[in-house]
Amino acid sequence: MKISLPSISLTFLLSILSFSFCYSQRRNNVEDDAKLRSRPKLVVGIVVDQMRYDYLTRFYDQFEEGGFKRMVKEGFNCKNNHFNYAPTSTGPGHTSVYTGTTPATHGIIGNNWYDKENDIEVYCASDDTYASVGTTSDAGQMSPHRMNVTTVTDELRLHTQMRGKTIAIALKDRGAVLPGGHTANAAYWFYGGNEGKWITSTYYMDALPKWVNEFNSSGTVQSYKKAWNTLRDINTYVESGLDENTFEGLFDDETTSTFPHNPQNLLDKTKDFDVIKDTPYGNSLTADFAIEALKQEELGKDNITDFLAISFSSTDYVGHMFGVNSKEVEDTYIRLDLDLERVFKALDKNVGEGEYTVFLTADHGAIDVPSYLLSTRIPAGYVDNTATKNRFSEFLKYKYGTEDIIKNFSNYQFFLDHKIIKNLDLDVSEVQEDIAKEFLSYDYIDRVYTGYQMWQNNYTTGIPYILQNGYNQKRSGDVLLVLKPGTISYSKTGSTHGSPQIYDTHAPLLFFGKGIKSGSTVERTEIPDIAPTISALLGISFPSGTTGKPISEVLR
Repeated sequence: MKISLPSISLTFLLSILSFSFCYSQRRNNVEDDAKLRSRPKLVVGIVVDQMRYDYLTRFYDQFEEGGFKRMVKEGFNCKNNHFNYAPTSTGPGHTSVYTGTTPATHGIIGNNWYDKENDIEVYCASDDTYASVGTTSDAGQMSPHRMNVTTVTDELRLHTQMRGKTIAIALKDRGAVLPGGHTANAAYWFYGGNEGKWITSTYYMDALPKWVNEFNSSGTVQSYKKAWNTLRDINTYVESGLDENTFEGLFDDETTSTFPHNPQNLLDKTKDFDVIKDTPYGNSLTADFAIEALKQEELGKDNITDFLAISFSSTDYVGHMFGVNSKEVEDTYIRLDLDLERVFKALDKNVGEGEYTVFLTADHGAIDVPSYLLSTRIPAGYVDNTATKNRFSEFLKYKYGTEDIIKNFSNYQFFLDHKIIKNLDLDVSEVQEDIAKEFLSYDYIDRVYTGYQMWQNNYTTGIPYILQNGYNQKRSGDVLLVLKPGTISYSKTGSTHGSPQIYDTHAPLLFFGKGIKSGSTVERTEIPDIAPTISALLGISFPSGTTGKPISEVLR
């Protein structure tokens, strides 16, 4: 049979197309396989305690090229990143970053809270079944046992059959214990007092490694007991308010909050080491120790991914003392930028540029000092706790004949005594509502929700959504108070946090390094999205309580 030329051409063309398609598919499969197997040698999680998002933009021109700017220019910037729960504080913040979920699931509902099952106050990381390592004090009696779910660090350890290392470091115990998860090789935190040492718990080890003992005896800690002046000419610090004002706290023995700060306990090299935390030197000390851990623990030296969790805590101490708009906060972030640059250079040298992945975020934001806001005619205020206590006491006695109906108040939540309510033949939900209505009549209250509402409704937006994500049915209270924006229960100096208001929820989120795109987004992202994003990058299981989702724009 004679075959026409057009038929031959068509057959040949189809063959070529088929070959090209198969080759393309095979090439894509090889590339996908290579990407799947090409993981960073080290993940570094950085949490900056009390860092508002706008610190990144306010102080940007003060930063050098190798710290924050490097992350922004080479990495991915999530500009609309928020905590989606309250209370916004250190313990819940670190836990939510690393578990990919909120207090409603992971159970860390505050730094401290009232344990209604055992009728005691508890601390998020305390555990007296373990002993201190590196100190004779009880400061090492810590573990993550109150955290109900796994962390991304746990899942990495499980995925690598415990061959990948996890080391967690922070000045604050909770800033190390909670990110390290249940399976960390080590978590280290700083004990000040009259010792000035990095310590840990028998939960992790029975004795400090040789390199930690050597660091503790090296004199590095003592070198940071020195006067604090601005790193640069204070006249160039135009991104903050006047140095001399009435909105800032004082170091011991100081009569003015102005630079330089040289109180006696900061100068004494033999005792009172906690004061280092109140200066940017605490962050420098943390960077020193983290870099030493990177080297001595040989993190990122093989193809099994390790994890280094670092929390910079001095930013929180400085913010609490001096406030969001202070020269002290500006100087602290200028110095932190240089510490980040040192960390990144150490990673480049010891792990290899392009071989590690970093994310940076915060554990909460902070409010401008209300007394400062009032001076600018912005609505703000303070809770009069004595007047509130007296007024509420009179209400309870008039309504129920007793004040014993209240068992505890913590994290802006009332815990009721359900047994007494039952003995009075009252309905718990009705008592919750009565107390909620009472507090709605107080000037400083913005809104109130009841535990019954948290149980019965499914909120998806706004303040109630944030409260519900922070509401743990087994641990949270019966009545939840929300203060008016700009209002706090705190001293008249310094900033604080903890509310569901946007100044406490808006926090930075930066990614850079291996597997990360360069770019930014103004689409909303939430703190629980961080852990599943890193999990997706690593190809590991998501933490067991994950409610966040991977941020697809971040990943290559």
